Amino acid sequence: MTAENIPPGFERHFRTSPMTDPWEPVYSKTTPQAVIIGLRLAKPHTNSRGIVHGGLITTLADNAMGLSCAAQMSEPQRLVTVNLGIDFLGSANIGQWLAVETSFVKLGGSICFAQCLVTADGTPCARANGTFKVLRPKTDSAAPVTSH
Repeated sequence: MTAENIPPGFERHFRTSPMTDPWEPVYSKTTPQAVIIGLRLAKPHTNSRGIVHGGLITTLADNAMGLSCAAQMSEPQRLVTVNLGIDFLGSANIGQWLAVETSFVKLGGSICFAQCLVTADGTPCARANGTFKVLRPKTDSAAPVTSH
């Protein structure tokens, strides 16, 4: 992948995982509002019909919304997906730039609600909604309770 194929502001994605490793290189751009994930679509991203697989789109939408929610919190937090819904609006094809951009419905202290629009070369191909639970560090309930 050459730099001229990647839109300005995008760099290699800072958050890798075994799920997305086969899809590399994945890119992201962090703005004050969200973490935008981008990918130049290639054959490994397609299904048996030769169009981009819905599972790839769904995974990247989940990732972008969760990271965007976490980035908006006043203190760094870990989140897990509670609910995820996606509507496929059109197809995405090899060679196109896929971008996932998040907006927020509600950012709460324990639950965050987000939505995103997925575009292929600027044309909407999916929209998703996600609900994310903030994981708080567990307290040691086995510790003895003392009173003074």
